[in-house]
Amino acid sequence: MYEAITGPIRVRVTPSYVDERSAPDDGYFFWAYTVDIVNEGDGPMHLHARHWRIVDANGRIEEIRGPGVVGQTPVIEPGASFSYTSGCPLKTSSGIMSGSYQMSSSDGQLYDIVIPAFSLDSPFAVRQMN
Repeated sequence: MYEAITGPIRVRVTPSYVDERSAPDDGYFFWAYTVDIVNEGDGPMHLHARHWRIVDANGRIEEIRGPGVVGQTPVIEPGASFSYTSGCPLKTSSGIMSGSYQMSSSDGQLYDIVIPAFSLDSPFAVRQMN
């Protein structure tokens, strides 16, 4: 699990390689990742938008921006959490994802919430020791 805290929000990400959705011989590798967004503040927080930065093992960068997550723009009450699972295909056997959420408090204060960088590793990834 990977974790980051920004202001009143804790973000936890758990990635997993999905063998049954991958085709390594065809250069197609697929991961699922579950995100838990926890509001540790005193007031509700509204998630408006997401920004993802995906880097594959060849250094190719893809940026994704859009409203909400999985079709939702949730309001997370104090002490509550919102969880969702999504997926990421790559043409390489490993990569890394990171990003941010734009959220606001009930008084209109905007927050850029850090999504921690997390590793996408398949059983086919070549590992090197440094």
